[in-house]
Amino acid sequence: MAIKLIIPGEPVAQGRPRFVSRGKFVTTYDPPKSKLYKKHIVDVVTQTWSNKILDKPLSVMIKVYRSIQKSTSKKLYALKAVGDVLPIKKPDVDNYTKGILDGLSQANIWTDDNLVCEVITQKQYSDNPRVEIVIKEINSINEFEYQMEEP
Repeated sequence: MAIKLIIPGEPVAQGRPRFVSRGKFVTTYDPPKSKLYKKHIVDVVTQTWSNKILDKPLSVMIKVYRSIQKSTSKKLYALKAVGDVLPIKKPDVDNYTKGILDGLSQANIWTDDNLVCEVITQKQYSDNPRVEIVIKEINSINEFEYQMEEP
């Protein structure tokens, strides 16, 4: 069984944690933009997901569709729109992954994000910015979508 979720809107990568001193203690907190995006994920997921909380090993595929910059030439815009040019600038794909997985954890998709044993994340451009997520339960290492070859 595969769960498919679409989070509409411009994807936001996880920002660096912020620190604040409170007397003798230092507290960390999420940057406001990251916190708002995780809340957006929770809002979308709670409207579309009402099944049981997952509690088995999981594989997660994430496709991040970023907006195409307005200042791009028409030729380059067309290449980005069809996927012939990929976003190789910041933010990094792992920062998107971290924020999205944290948002899914807050939305109670699974009992704990340590159940995620495989993550595949792609980023590309689109006229329709969004994040598409596919979550599958897996039973063994042999079910992973991609296999590493032995050296």
